Amino acid sequence: MMRLLLAHNSTYYPAQGGGDKSNRLLMEALAARGHAVRVVTRVENFGSAAHRKLMEDLAARGVEAAPSGSESIAYRLGGVEVRALTGDPHLRAFFQKQIDEFDPDIIITSTDDPGQILFDLAVKAQRARVVYLVRATIAVPFGPDSSMVSAAKTEALKRADAVVGVSHYVAGYVREWSGLDAVHVPISLLEPGSGFPLLGRFENPYVSMVNPCAVKGISIFLALADLMPEVQFAAIPAWGTLSEEIAAMAQRPNIKLLPRTDNIDTLLAQTRIMLVPSVWAEARSRIVLEAMSRGVPVMASDVGGLHEAKLGVPYLIRVNPIVSYKPSVDAGMVPVAEVPAQDPHPWREILHRLWTDRRHWEEIAAASRRAALEYAENLNVLPFERLLADLMTRPKRGAPPAAAAKAPLSEEKKKLLALMAKKRAQAAGKPGVSLWFPGIEEAPQGLTRLFCFPWAGGGALPFKPWREPLKDVAAVVPVRLPGRESRMAEAAIERMEPLVQALLEQIRPHLGTPFAFFGHSMGAGIAFELARALRREGLPGPRSLIVSGARAPQYRLNHQPPPEPTLRDFIEEMRRLEGFPPSVLNNPELLKLALPPLLADARLYRHYSYVPEPPLEAPLFAYGGNADPNVTAEHLRAWSEQTSSVFYSREFKGGHFYVESAQAALLAALRADLRTA
Repeated sequence: MMRLLLAHNSTYYPAQGGGDKSNRLLMEALAARGHAVRVVTRVENFGSAAHRKLMEDLAARGVEAAPSGSESIAYRLGGVEVRALTGDPHLRAFFQKQIDEFDPDIIITSTDDPGQILFDLAVKAQRARVVYLVRATIAVPFGPDSSMVSAAKTEALKRADAVVGVSHYVAGYVREWSGLDAVHVPISLLEPGSGFPLLGRFENPYVSMVNPCAVKGISIFLALADLMPEVQFAAIPAWGTLSEEIAAMAQRPNIKLLPRTDNIDTLLAQTRIMLVPSVWAEARSRIVLEAMSRGVPVMASDVGGLHEAKLGVPYLIRVNPIVSYKPSVDAGMVPVAEVPAQDPHPWREILHRLWTDRRHWEEIAAASRRAALEYAENLNVLPFERLLADLMTRPKRGAPPAAAAKAPLSEEKKKLLALMAKKRAQAAGKPGVSLWFPGIEEAPQGLTRLFCFPWAGGGALPFKPWREPLKDVAAVVPVRLPGRESRMAEAAIERMEPLVQALLEQIRPHLGTPFAFFGHSMGAGIAFELARALRREGLPGPRSLIVSGARAPQYRLNHQPPPEPTLRDFIEEMRRLEGFPPSVLNNPELLKLALPPLLADARLYRHYSYVPEPPLEAPLFAYGGNADPNVTAEHLRAWSEQTSSVFYSREFKGGHFYVESAQAALLAALRADLRTA
C-alpha cells in the first residue's frame, strides 16, 4: 500500500472542469486498489459564503462533511480523504500542514497549479516522490502552446520524479520543448460501473457544446448558430465562459443555455451531435470519449491531442489555432488568447449532413460507440499504479541528505511492491476479451479467420473497414500489437523473436478454427515468422499466407543491423521509401502521435535477420504496389522460395501504401485468393 497525496489547486468536487473530474476518478481508482489517498483542494473563491455553499453542495449529494471552523472542510468521497480549504486563502500553509500530517510516499501535482505554489512545497518534502501530471499544454511554462513561458519554472520541473502527459501528444510536447523525460499512461479514467448507456438518438434535439469560451472555440459555435437558424443548439457554461459570452449566446433564439451538471448523461441524453471546436492545443478532452461511448457523434478540431481522443472516427476539422497569448488573464483567471479568425463553413457542411442524413448519423454514431467502448474496455489505473510503484524503488530526485531522510525501502519491500503490482495487473485482466485480436470473440465459428498484421507503427483500426467486404469468405481479425491505439500505455516489443513468441502464446487458444494470415510491410515478416513458429511447435498453420509490400525474407540472410539513424534522417527515409502513410508523415501533430510505435517497430525490423528453414506447405500470395520504390516485382516473386504449395504474385496500382489507394482492388483479390486457398 502506498500513501498518495494529491495537490489539487482547483475545485475537486463538485468539479468545475474535465481535469478536475479526471483527477477525482484517478484518485478514487487508486483508493479502490487499496492505497491510502488524500486530496488537498480549495474552493473557487475563499470566504464564508463559499464555505456554506460547499457544505450545501456536499449535503445535496449525500456526502457527509465535517467543517473545521469556517476555514476548511473534511469529507470522504469514493474512498478518498478530502481536505478542502474554504475560508482561509493561505493555501501553501494548509498544504504544508497536510504533508506533515499525512506523511505521503508520493505527492501528485499537476498543471492545475501553473504558478507552482504547491509543486514548490511538494519537491521540498523530505521523502515523498513527486509526480507532475500535464493535463494542458497552455499551463506549462515552455513551448509554443504555453501562455506564460518561464525558464525558471521549467528548470524547477526537473525536480519532479516523474512527468506524465494526459496524451501522447502532450508527453511528446513536453519532451520536445522542455527536455523533460515525460511519459504517457492513462490518467483520464471513466466513471466505474457506468455501463455507458446508449443515449445518442437522431431524434435528440440539440447540437451541444460544453464550456463555450474563446479557447474552446465559441466563435465557431456562435457562427454555426447564425448560419443554421433551423438547428437547435445547447451550451453548458463552465470555468472558461465569461459573462459577455453568456450574453452573446442568450441573444440567439436557437441557443439554449443549460445548467451545470455532475452527471454528463443528462446532457448527452438530449444531444444529437457534440461540438468540440477548440482553437487551442487541446490536450485530449474527456467529453469526446464520454459522448462517443454513449453513441453521440462528435465533431472536433484537428488540434493537439484530439486525434487520440477521436480514436480514428470522423470528424476532425481544421481550424486556425491560437499561437499567442496576451500578458494578462480574463475575469475567470484564464490567459487571454489572441484568437485568429475562423472559417465556420467546413463545420457547417459536415454538421448539415449529420443533422439531416439519418443513415449517415447512425453510421458515425455506431462507429463512435464501438471505438469508445473498445478503448474503455482496456482503460484502467494499472499503468499509472505501476509507474508509482516503480518510483518507490528509486531514490527521490533531489532528495535531502541521507541522515535527514527516513530509511529507504528494503530489498524485500521493493520486491513485494513489484509483486503486488504484477498480481494486480493480472487480476484486472478481463476474461474473454483479447487485447491482441480485438473482435475475435464475435467472429463466426465456421468461417475462416483472416489475421491481419499491421505495418510499422500501424494498428488494428485500418483493417476494420475490410470486415464487411470480406464477410462471406473470411472473418477479419486485426492484430493489435503493444504500444498503439488502446494499448498505448504498454511498451512496444522491439525485437522479432519475443514478439513472435508472445503472438504464439496468444494465438494458441484460437487454432481450432481455420485461419489465414495477411501482413503488410513489417506485418508480412511477422506473419511469416509466426507461421514458421507454429510449424516448429507442431501446431496448425495458416491455410494461406498473404504477404504484402515486403521483400522476400531471404534478402535479410546474414543481415547486420545498421546504426540507428537520427530522428530527422529516419523521417526523411520514411518519406523517400513511402514507409508510412503520407497523411501522417506530413502532419506534425499526427506524426508526434505515430512516432513512438513507429520507432519501436523500425528497431524491430532493423534487427531482424532471416534464418533458413524448409519452405512452408501453405499457399503463398505476394502482393505489392507497381510504383513501390523499395519493393519490386522481383522482390515479390522471390517469395515463391518460401512455399512448396501454390504461389502467386499480384501488383496493384500505387506505391508502398497501395493498400489505401487501391483498397477496392486489393479486397477483390483477397476474396478470390481466400476462396482459392
